[in-house]
Amino acid sequence: QVQLVESGGGLVQTGASLRLSCAASGRAFSSRTMGWYRQAPGKEREVVAAISYSSANTYYADSVKGRFTIFRDNAKNTVYLQMNSLKPEDTAVYYCAASTSGSTWSPLFLGTEKSGMAYWGKGTLVTVSS
Repeated sequence: QVQLVESGGGLVQTGASLRLSCAASGRAFSSRTMGWYRQAPGKEREVVAAISYSSANTYYADSVKGRFTIFRDNAKNTVYLQMNSLKPEDTAVYYCAASTSGSTWSPLFLGTEKSGMAYWGKGTLVTVSS
């Protein structure tokens, strides 16, 4: 069993930065793909970014490329999302997700039901005011 706890959300103004953290407990963190997803009010959940177990591969949604950076520290069982140049449309609840252990890196499926994400945190709210 894997438990994920997000932190770092808050209310910021347009153009500000935030860093989200996701602390994982349980087994095999270093063998799991990790991802950040978000869900805005009235919208479906979407993938924001993901990182492979070794950090060799990353994926970003087009809407956040160049502004957000995902990285992980396997020694600390933590994955981060650095968010810069925040926009009001980034307002959402951000969820951390972990894949099954040893899953194959499959960026094409990250935003689908075949994402391979098996564990989810409870989310942290990010609000960007204009």
